Amino acid sequence: MQQIVFFDGVCQLCNRSVNFLIKQDQKSVLKFASLQSTYAQKVVPKALLNHEKLDSIIVYSDGEFYDQSTAVLKLCKILGGLYTVFLIGYLLPRFIRDGLYSFIANNRYRWFGKTEQCRVPTAELKERFLD
Repeated sequence: MQQIVFFDGVCQLCNRSVNFLIKQDQKSVLKFASLQSTYAQKVVPKALLNHEKLDSIIVYSDGEFYDQSTAVLKLCKILGGLYTVFLIGYLLPRFIRDGLYSFIANNRYRWFGKTEQCRVPTAELKERFLD
């Protein structure tokens, strides 16, 4: 089963998150693609892909797409182990979880910075990046 993380390629917080996921993904099941990539433009449903404001991580897993806080919780489930404790977040109504997610997303460039170009994977990680 393919598991893909779509992320904002110019966001420093998003790039740090990808580095974290790569390190924690012991089984190397996660693949990655920037939201700016041609691959994402072809695969991600248009309703989830706001070209003007790439403000959500999107996870493809189990044949479905997940965004915002639900995507983060899905990643906790995929990583397993101690990260499953965060699945308690499902007890909060989605509008509260997504409200917190949006607050961070709307401030991420100011707090963490922005790069001029999308991330280029190293040679050893190339196989985990789509496009």
